[in-house]
Amino acid sequence: MLLAGPALAGPCRDLSFEDTSFTVCEAQAGDDLRLWLNDASGALVGTPERLQATLAPGEHLAFAMNAGMYHADRAPVGLFVENGQERHGIVTSEGPGNFGMLPNGVFCVGEAFAVIESHRYAEMPPACRFATQSGPMLVIEGALHPRFLPDSDSLNIRNGVGVAPDGQTAYFAISNAPVTFHQFARLFRDALGTPDALFLDGSISRLIAPDLDRADLGVPMGPIIGVVTHD
Repeated sequence: MLLAGPALAGPCRDLSFEDTSFTVCEAQAGDDLRLWLNDASGALVGTPERLQATLAPGEHLAFAMNAGMYHADRAPVGLFVENGQERHGIVTSEGPGNFGMLPNGVFCVGEAFAVIESHRYAEMPPACRFATQSGPMLVIEGALHPRFLPDSDSLNIRNGVGVAPDGQTAYFAISNAPVTFHQFARLFRDALGTPDALFLDGSISRLIAPDLDRADLGVPMGPIIGVVTHD
């Protein structure tokens, strides 16, 4: 059962799904949706304060969150495309940890949005203005990832992204309490109606949502994704 919170002017809302609290932020095709890693000087963005400082006069952050997994130096583990330039290549091999739990995938920002399984992306890369790779996939053509267990005892704060069937809306969600992969994937499939969804990060996940007066504390992030509005 899905219970939405009160209507808000901004892109983010709190909702309850299966008695668990989540926050969901929406982006529409044509929005100024960006990825950040380093600023113009090459320094890590990493924090809400530095992210705000990267914006030009008249630009405002609508929301932002972790955009995928990263190494200790905050470099992305997988594909990272920024303003049409590939900064880090795609990784298609199976490996340890959540990222290597195949199938994993890529979130692509082009004329529309898409979540694409990594091997399919590698075989025929689409034109992405921004793209980030992470894993595992949460929902794959309407099915949950085959390794997710409904009775798992692995509970974490989790964030991810799913795309509407027409590619015109992307839903960015973060759990406000620890959840299993299975429940988090069901949020995207059953509550948000996304046939494809991608896990972005886990216990260190953070949300910045000015309209909710929210800027989660934590260690500096690696890749960040968010929407910018303009005066």
